[in-house]
Amino acid sequence: MSVTATPSSGSDTFPTGAWELPDEFRMLADTVRRFMETEVRPLEDTLPHDAAGLPPELLGPLQAKARAADLWALQTPAEFGGAGLSVLGQVVVAEEAAKCRMGAFFPACGAFGGNPPTVMFSATKEQFETYARPIIEGRAGRAFTAISEPSGGSDPARAIRCRAERDGDHYVINGTKMWTTHAGSAAWGVLYARTGEPGRRDGISCFILPNDVEGLTKFPIDVMTSYAPYELHFDNVRIPVANRIGEEGQGFNLASQFLVSGRIAYAAGPIGIAQQALGMAIDWVKQREVFGSRLADKQGIQWMIADSEVELRAARLLMYQAAWNADLGKDVRVDASVCKMYGTEAAYRVLDRCVQMFGALGLSKEMPLERWFRDLRVKRLGEGASEVQKMIIARELLR
Repeated sequence: MSVTATPSSGSDTFPTGAWELPDEFRMLADTVRRFMETEVRPLEDTLPHDAAGLPPELLGPLQAKARAADLWALQTPAEFGGAGLSVLGQVVVAEEAAKCRMGAFFPACGAFGGNPPTVMFSATKEQFETYARPIIEGRAGRAFTAISEPSGGSDPARAIRCRAERDGDHYVINGTKMWTTHAGSAAWGVLYARTGEPGRRDGISCFILPNDVEGLTKFPIDVMTSYAPYELHFDNVRIPVANRIGEEGQGFNLASQFLVSGRIAYAAGPIGIAQQALGMAIDWVKQREVFGSRLADKQGIQWMIADSEVELRAARLLMYQAAWNADLGKDVRVDASVCKMYGTEAAYRVLDRCVQMFGALGLSKEMPLERWFRDLRVKRLGEGASEVQKMIIARELLR
């Protein structure tokens, strides 16, 4: 299924009022929903509650089915061999793909692959063909991105201290990276390190980092979620100059291209999970009887449901509007921060109410709610904490 990168109405004004997704996006959502119901969840149901991904013998055939259904390399531009899905299309897919137990960090259990790190679209042809092409064609798994450090992750432009010093035709890298997802399994990743003066945005460069270089050690970090991010230590790691993406000192500008738009799709997963949880809670309270009547007949429960529906509708429209404006090529720094902050916070509140409606059952591993609860707590920090998003919104409005 092909959905263009431009809003179908051709208008630069986001529709308001009784607005619905254009037909092509509703068809896309239906396709993903059917794939989740028929292909993904039956496999996930065979796994332990806290499984972090499907085993290779299950993931490979599932990804083959996703490719056959044109649900592959969705975020990769068409000129690089991907589906070239618009940002609005990406959030539609992300919301539906998150509606499984491991959907917060493994949407569709990893079925929809084929997307290299966005910065690779600024790489040289040789770099792209060597590292990114195998991912797009399904011959290799995902790659990691190493940007956050112990000194801070929300302000990478100033916090990055991991140093890359030029030494002839190599860079020598020393320092530490934190919270690096998939660093344990990916064959390579992209690394952001300082090549210029401390604290300056123009002092950061981007490199392709093979995962098996000498001097690199990796340690899994125990966190409250089911996946394990990694801490990376660099001890005189040598990387060829040919592995640098773009010009020296331009790494942060390259990163900014995906940090802003990435926040829009990031909000979609929590919204999808919260919507799934709300549907489960509604079904539950309609059948559960306490004190002589159904939970659904009690005003306290009704208000929880109403508040949750209002917040999810608002979050979804904010997300759609941000995606719409991004597809029109507008500056979406405020839009992206608004939808990321509100979307993740609202989804967390909705999920908290759903756990409350289920009572003790909501805390048990018989249900996915307690796992989602832990995962959505992390989502309020990822891609910039809610407080950072507020800072960005206020800064832009006060200019």
